[in-house]
Amino acid sequence: MPESIIHRTVPIAIRDFGGPGQPLLLLHGAGGNLAQMTTLAEHLRPIYRVVTVDLRGHGRSGDGPWRWDDVLADLAAVTDHLGLTCPAVVGVSLGGMLATLWAQRHPECPGAVSFDGNPPLNRPDQLAGLDPEQAETELAKLRAVFDGMAAMLAEPLTAEQVAAMLAGQRAMAQRYGAAPDEWGAAFERNLVPGEDGRSRLRPTADLTRQLRDAMDSLDLMPAYRDARCPLLLVLATEDLPEQQPFHSLYEAYRKVTAERLAAVDNPSLRVRHLAGASHAMVAERPQELATLITDFLSPHD
Repeated sequence: MPESIIHRTVPIAIRDFGGPGQPLLLLHGAGGNLAQMTTLAEHLRPIYRVVTVDLRGHGRSGDGPWRWDDVLADLAAVTDHLGLTCPAVVGVSLGGMLATLWAQRHPECPGAVSFDGNPPLNRPDQLAGLDPEQAETELAKLRAVFDGMAAMLAEPLTAEQVAAMLAGQRAMAQRYGAAPDEWGAAFERNLVPGEDGRSRLRPTADLTRQLRDAMDSLDLMPAYRDARCPLLLVLATEDLPEQQPFHSLYEAYRKVTAERLAAVDNPSLRVRHLAGASHAMVAERPQELATLITDFLSPHD
């Protein structure tokens, strides 16, 4: 699994898993990196040539402003650098949003798959059917949770804090049935050691703010309507443990999203609600997702 850096305006780290078939770009979510996609990549490698990337600001890629056009240009540079002709694009969460935008702009793409790649819950209009005042109150609480997490992760970490967070990542991997070593490697890949003996996590606080603003303002419905290459959107049906205190919000958001998608008239779009799966579906069920990808991308008579 050779790794390399594409040296451009923002250097982009890539890992080429190889494989015998058509090229497939595999994209991680916000705050993650390519190491989180290892298990899914290994399931896909017998059929595809799988390439994973660290999106800008993540892992070992360089920093740069988060603008959708620029990030899509990063991905195009990866395909040019490796000579990937018409790759399929598969992503989770943030990576799924990018896969959808790629599908909108590349009608020649053989297929794109988004695993729960919708913008995050943040606006009352995403919660039609709930009392507006209650919805805004609960959204304010949810934003406060996100703000607190972002502030905590922006602070430099002592060696003891790093060890505790690494242990937490390994425990979370076991909870999902994922590989603890893989989750540990992904956590460490986003660590930047400091000269004072403390470390910081990537993405930086500034890029995290940019990411949140970009995702909050993104409306993917035009992309779902306009895509002319095959596009599969796989949606979670269950809460993450961290989402359970806000179950009514997430349940309403899933319902509104399903209703909006049902109104999209585009034969290139397929939507699947994956029973029993949460936003962490790539960790929970990688073999099943690999089969979904393979079935979707396989030619059908």
